[in-house]
Formats: sequence, C-alpha cells, structure tokens
Amino acid sequence: MLVYRTTQEEREKRYLSKLATLSSKTLGRQFVEPECEFRNPFQRDRDRIIHSKAFRRLKHKTQVFISPEGDHFRTRLTHVLEVSQISRTCARILGLNEDLVEAISLGHDLGHTPFGHIGEEVLNKLLPPFSHEQQSLRVVDILEKREGKGFGLNLTHETRDGILRHSISDKIKPITQEGLLVRYCDKISYICHDLDDAIRAGLLKYDDLPFFVKEIGKTHSERIGTLVRLVVDGFDPIKGFLDDAKFIDVIKNLRDFMLQKVYSAEILRREEEKVTRMFNFIIEYLKSNLNLIPNLPEVYGESVFSEDTANIAIKDYISGMTDSYIILYFEKNFLPSSWPLK
Repeated sequence: MLVYRTTQEEREKRYLSKLATLSSKTLGRQFVEPECEFRNPFQRDRDRIIHSKAFRRLKHKTQVFISPEGDHFRTRLTHVLEVSQISRTCARILGLNEDLVEAISLGHDLGHTPFGHIGEEVLNKLLPPFSHEQQSLRVVDILEKREGKGFGLNLTHETRDGILRHSISDKIKPITQEGLLVRYCDKISYICHDLDDAIRAGLLKYDDLPFFVKEIGKTHSERIGTLVRLVVDGFDPIKGFLDDAKFIDVIKNLRDFMLQKVYSAEILRREEEKVTRMFNFIIEYLKSNLNLIPNLPEVYGESVFSEDTANIAIKDYISGMTDSYIILYFEKNFLPSSWPLK
C-alpha cells in the first residue's frame, strides 16, 4: 500500500509548481511518528483536523451575526468550508499543493471564541493577550486530544505555520505559498459572505453600496469570481505572490468598507456590551473555581495555581465554548433555577 502514497508524491513533483510545497519535503512534525501508508503528511493533517472536537464545535460558533433568525447565515464552520473551497480552486489553478491549503483552511479558526470577532475582542480586553490565530495553534498543539494518543494533533510544521500566520494583519508571512494563499482566500471568503449576510439581514442594501463594491460584482458568486481572478493574476510563477498585486489593495478597501458599515454597526456594538458582561461574570467565577475547568492537571500541571497560568486555562475554556454552550453555562451558574430542581 506504500506505493499509493509514493505515487502521490511523484505526481506532486511532476505536476505542481516549482514554488509548491511538496509533501515528501515536509519539515516534519513536532514529534516523530511513523508515516501513513495511504496518505501523505498534509492529508493526515486535514483528517486529524476534521475529526477533532474543536472542528465540530465550529458549527455552533458565530461568524458575525449572533443567534440570527434564519438558517442561511454563515457560521464559523461554513466559513472555514468556504475558505477551503476558494483556496483549493486557486491552488489547482496555480499548481500549489491542494492538500496543504485544505489542511490550513480547515484548521485556521479552531481557536475562535463564541460570538465571533466580538467574543475575541472582549476576551482580549478582559484577559489580554488573546488572538484566535495564536489560540488556533494552541488548540492543535496542546488542547485537542486524540483518542489513545494524548494531547495535541501533532501536525506538520507547514500546516501549523499556515494556521498561525493566516491573518493578513500579521507582518510575518507564512513560510509557504500555500499559507499565503489561504491568508488571502480567508479574507475573500469572509468579506464576501459577511457582505452577503449583511444584505440578507437588512443591515445593507445593494443600492447603497459604493461603486467600487458594485464593480466587483452584483452577486456573491460574481464577487468571489472577480477576486479569485485577481489573486491568480497576482501570482508570479517565479516569485510567487507579489506584494504589490492589485488584489491586496482591493481586499483592503473592501475590508475597510465592511469595518465601517458592518463590523462597527450599532446593533453589533450593543451585543458587545452583553458579551462583555457575560464574559466578566464567567471569568470571575472560574478564577474562584479553577477545578471546574476540564483536563486541568493533565494540561497545566501544578503551574495552574499561578495567576498567569490560571488566566491561560480560563481563556482556553471560554474560547472553546460554543455560543449555545456559554449561554447555558451562564444561565446555570448565574440565573435562578426553577423549583423543584431536576
């Protein structure tokens, strides 16, 4: 069966771009382990992420709109699937490694908090520092538990780097072209689908959009198509993605528009006040009840009794919660229960 994996490796060498990351040339894992006879290292990364509990929880985590009325608004899970689809399409066109971009795409938001970016901002304000990029790496390196294998998914260095460096605001670039591609496709995905959701929610009207947004496309599909073409055009087969490519400015302008008109909207800011109060209550409660945090001795050891490590454990616990779980947790611990208790 080893022939199957080596055949894949030979196919990569023959058909992928000279700038592509070959699975046979991976920088390896944190801990050495036997190779799979069927799958290459990046395919194993993808599978470990998909089968993780953190990945399943993304289904119940907010993208932008908290507890929306309607089934068609994006969640954090549908977001990572859209990033994966757009990234793989571009990778196939450019001759980059589809398996690696898929693994990075599916794992890049595993550390996101409940209540989307609002939750991230609030947790960073109450227990700094916190960023979902660092937390996503922490999830795959430490917090996620594989059955019979202890803690951590033991992913390849390339996948871990792409997860950590997926934010376009990070001045340090990913070490692979695949990581850079996911960085750009992540922005394409969330800008386009957040715009689509904002129009669906009545927060924006198409007629009110500025000309440069309409020029990109009238529909969600057209906007993604335009941006994918720009990303493909911004890739040089010798140098890779160019720093002065047109799509970088286009994405920045779109993101600035969304920050002004959607992400800073009054309706979302009001929700931030509620999330802040909820997080505050839970943080103070957990500081006095650290024993309620799962896997405490296994993950943190005796050092959990220091203030810094206790804060890390609390951030780990809260960021791992889904929207529905943290609401139930709040109700259970801070609101009166009906009588008789069941």
